[in-house]
Amino acid sequence: MANEKFILIDGSSMLVTNYYGNLPKAIMFEKDPEKKEKLYSQIMHNAKGQYTNAMFGMMRTILKIIDEQKPTHIMFAFDMTRDTFRREKYAEYKANRGDTPEPLKEQFINMEDMLKEMGFQVLFDENFEADDIVGSVAKRYEKDIPTYIITKDHDYLQLVSDYTRVWLIQTKQETALELQTKYGAEYGWDSKLVSIPDKAFEVTPNLCLKEYGVRPDQIPDLKGIQGDSSDNIPGVKGVSSAAIPLLAHYGTVEGIYEAIDACADEKEQKDLAKKWKEDLAISRSPMKALIEYRDLAVLSKDLAKIREDYPFDVSLDGFKVNIDKAKAKEQFEKYGFRSLLDKIGE
Repeated sequence: MANEKFILIDGSSMLVTNYYGNLPKAIMFEKDPEKKEKLYSQIMHNAKGQYTNAMFGMMRTILKIIDEQKPTHIMFAFDMTRDTFRREKYAEYKANRGDTPEPLKEQFINMEDMLKEMGFQVLFDENFEADDIVGSVAKRYEKDIPTYIITKDHDYLQLVSDYTRVWLIQTKQETALELQTKYGAEYGWDSKLVSIPDKAFEVTPNLCLKEYGVRPDQIPDLKGIQGDSSDNIPGVKGVSSAAIPLLAHYGTVEGIYEAIDACADEKEQKDLAKKWKEDLAISRSPMKALIEYRDLAVLSKDLAKIREDYPFDVSLDGFKVNIDKAKAKEQFEKYGFRSLLDKIGE
């Protein structure tokens, strides 16, 4: 499939980024919920009063990506709810997150509808998160077509393979350039020869290991030990710094516990901890915490693991880029995106 390219976009991540990136500063810095709500009228909206700041920014980004990357296939995955199977496993999963602001909640629905009207494949599900959907689609088709995932979420790094790359969006363009410069000489990277989206850093299997200390397939194991505060995944308390050397040596969370279980008594556990200190340069013994929080380590790894069994019935051809320009113009007029009209052509 020469010159074909499949781009999978974490729609929730992109929409949220554009919502906060295009939010008036008065709202951003207002702490009082009631006062903040009274300022909502300052948010970009159309003639009918529908909020559009996140939608406009996201659509502008999408059109730029299509123009520069020229993907032959594209899809969007969205989170529909936080009450997925993960919360059934662990009630506190993502419980640290506040409610979605109403102006953003409204735009999730309208953005999904706009993309579908324009002819894009938009997938979401009550029981699966966006990353599970992307993971399932990527793994089904990655050997048939070069695959690229656009997201800010580090969870997606576990999907990186010889066939799939993650274009990991950084907060600032400077950070992306620093990473490109850092690895450019070693991996033959040249931003003048290879075009990637704004603020993105392309992660390959080797770069994942170099920059993040683990292979892509070990990302769930890393979160199993370190946890993930953004998703309220607990991990093992006080073992964060030991995670990478332990995984480099044992490979998986299960491998670590096999070594601990092989100890006949407490003395052998102490000897093993001493060996970790000498051989793996782990200064503070994680043995006690690993034993105490074993169940949380196993649970945390499971929560962090992206599923690849989301049931979908879209063929690869069903993801082909085929924008309905008439519908696109209709949508742009509806939401007041007149500056984008000339970007979709006749």
